[in-house]
Formats: sequence, structure tokens, C-alpha cells
Amino acid sequence: MRVVSLVPSLTEAVAVTLPGVLVGATDWCGHPADLGVTRVGGTKNPRLDRITALAPDLVIANEEENRAPDLDALRAAGSTVLVTEVRDVPQAFRELERVLTACGARTRPRWLAEAEAAWAAPPVPARRTTAVVPIWRRPWMVLGRDTFAGDVLARLGVDHLYAGHPDRYPRIPLDELRAAGPDLVVLPDEPYRFTADDGPEAFTGLRCALVSGRHLTWYGPSLAEAPRVLAGALRAAVR
Repeated sequence: MRVVSLVPSLTEAVAVTLPGVLVGATDWCGHPADLGVTRVGGTKNPRLDRITALAPDLVIANEEENRAPDLDALRAAGSTVLVTEVRDVPQAFRELERVLTACGARTRPRWLAEAEAAWAAPPVPARRTTAVVPIWRRPWMVLGRDTFAGDVLARLGVDHLYAGHPDRYPRIPLDELRAAGPDLVVLPDEPYRFTADDGPEAFTGLRCALVSGRHLTWYGPSLAEAPRVLAGALRAAVR
């Protein structure tokens, strides 16, 4: 089996479960750190010629991270494309199992069972908190409706204030984000790399939690430790 992955979290899931199956991955696929495969460009601008030259048996993609025209072009060139949809934690587990089976896995990996166990009883605070969750600045964009990251936070006791917005990633002016009066501002380090010096200064007077974007937005082996890692960062911010 020869697989090209256009989704960083799925790249990690396949690489640690089925060593040697991946032959191509995007430039953003940074886990595992020693992954030695052909790089095929970005998630939004893959090099279709490089992908087809690899003669993959399967290309794995995601309806949010990858563009439909690119996937259609790959199909037209003869590639089989498996497209995932992940909007919440249970769906992530179902899609991971589907991807791994399609890539040749005959048994469920231990990390997947451990991740399901971790999310069966995640650490939840005594009091729920409200939050805004920027994922970009210039312009400011936040989590909106129907997102995997929003579901992750909800399961950890954090209700983000734009969960009912018509858009999944709305652009919201900074003044409006401040005026929303959240208990917490959650700042992940991807897709925009918020840091202690880049992000919190925009929300003077509000508590800010700097969190791992990989644990907040990736669905793969990181899911096993995500409840503990994220809960720790959130708890530290509201003390």
C-alpha cells in the first residue's frame, strides 16, 4: 500500500500505526519528527504533479483542510481519494478507524483505544467557563459553529461564545471580542502561532490561556494526551 496524506494529523496517525505505508505528505506534516517521505506542498496548495508521480494507492484528505478542486483533479488523474469529515470528538474516532482500515490496518492501534478511554471521562472543572477562541489575527478570526476544536473545549468545560454563529470561522472585530466579556481567551499556537508576546496584549484585563494547537485541533495520537494537556493549560489560566 502506498499512501499520500494531505492532513497533518492523519499523517501522524498513519505513520505511527503503519510504518512504511506513507510515501508522501504535506510540508506542514511535522509529526512524527523523523518522517522521511516526499513532501508535496501545502494543504491548500499541494503539488498535484508530485502526488501523481508517487503513484499512490490512496490519497487521504479532509473536507475542511483541503480544497475540493485539488481533490477533483487528483481523482481525474486516476488517484483514489478518501475525504474525511471531523466536526466533533466521536466523529474523529470513527474517521480515524476508517482511514486506518483503508490504509491496511488489521487491528485497532493501542493509541486509539487509549484516546477513546481518555475522552470517555475527561477532566471537567467544577464550574463551566465561557471563552472566545481566536485562530487568526489580521484579521481576527475565531471558532464559530460546528468545529472539532469547539467540541474539544466543550467537553473540557469551556463554552465558546460564537458557537451559534452562522459561520464556522467568523471574522470578528477585536472590540467586539473584548466586549463579549468571556471568562477566558483561548489562544492556540496554530494555525496562527499565538505566544505570550503575541496575542494576550490585545485582551488587557481578560484571562488568557495559551494552549497547544496540536492538542486542540489535531485528531490522531495526540488525542490520548489532549484532555490532560489542555485541561492543565485552561486550569492554570483561571486560577
